[in-house]
Parts: sequence; C-alpha cells; structure tokens
Amino acid sequence: MYVEGLKDLSDMIMFWPLSLPEEKEMNLAYILERATTRLFPVCEKALRDHRQDFLVGNRLSWADTQQSEVILMTEECKPSVLLGFPLLQKFKARISHILTINKFLQPGSQRKPPLDEESIKTVKNIFKLERGMFLKNMSTAVAKY
Repeated sequence: MYVEGLKDLSDMIMFWPLSLPEEKEMNLAYILERATTRLFPVCEKALRDHRQDFLVGNRLSWADTQQSEVILMTEECKPSVLLGFPLLQKFKARISHILTINKFLQPGSQRKPPLDEESIKTVKNIFKLERGMFLKNMSTAVAKY
C-alpha cells in the first residue's frame, strides 16, 4: 500500500518538468498538496504507530527505499517540504546513513540528476508533448486538456 502511494507521487514528480511553463505552478502545487496532506501524514503516522526505524517490519524494505527516493524527489521541488514531519526527517537521516544508500547519494554516483532544460526539450520533442498535462490523474492516465 505504501509503495503504490509513493509510486503515484514519484510518477507525478517525474512528469512535472514536462509541464508547460504556464502549468508548472499549478502542477507543483498539486504535487506538494498530495505530499503534505495525504502521503507524508500517512507515512508519519506509520512511523509513529509502528515505533520502529522502518515503515513496515524491523528492517529495510522496498517501502523504505521508495519513501527515501520520494522524499529526495519532493525536496528537489521544494527543499522545506519535510517541515512539520519530524519522524520523516529522522527517517531520511537514518536511511541516508546506510552505507550503500549513502554511497548512492554521493556526487558522481549512478543517481540521475533532475532533467535539465535540454533534456526536457528532447523528451517533449520525442513524445510530441505540445499540449499541457495536468498531473491530477497520474495514477490512471495523464489527463490532457
């Protein structure tokens, strides 16, 4: 359940750079609203109720790695997004100290940076994204208008 919710948000964040300039603010506001009013509160509650270092169980799981990546992606959109989520802040710090994850987060690792303007232009050209996308219905399909 956690992974599917996190996947929905990560999909929205991945498509966000492809928004038309006039849609970027609207789409970013929607992403941040979903993160801060729905997904992050659920994960914060899970950490509080579970009283473990991980979302489920007592060791690192797919849900934890997905949560870590979504936190990083969301912070790339808005660095202060975790304000008000102290357990997620601790979770992020704890997970980032795991040796393999820490290595992955270092400069020069295989982690891909956010798309730059040239890459965005290339993607839009390849997929013929001339019209806008509203990210509200990402889990089912990209809604065009």
